[in-house]
Amino acid sequence: MIQLLETVGEQIKLARLRRKLSSEMVAERAGISRNTLISIEQGKPTVSIGHYLNVLKVLGLENDFLLLAKDDELGRKLQDARLSTKERAPKKK
Repeated sequence: MIQLLETVGEQIKLARLRRKLSSEMVAERAGISRNTLISIEQGKPTVSIGHYLNVLKVLGLENDFLLLAKDDELGRKLQDARLSTKERAPKKK
């Protein structure tokens, strides 16, 4: 998971640099500290997903977030096989 977040952080940083935006400017527009932006660009798992989304919005990439799990191959295979899954885990007794 950490490697995935590091890749996301790197992509966010590259998007910022392609737009020629400083880290200070993006952090200010996203309502976060520069240190938090640096943590995002490093893919730190301790940063809230809301901060990641705020940065994506500043970069004009917020709709990319909607692509997550859009093509759910496993889910479609399960549906096609008519396998049922419980909506909630059973309650502990």
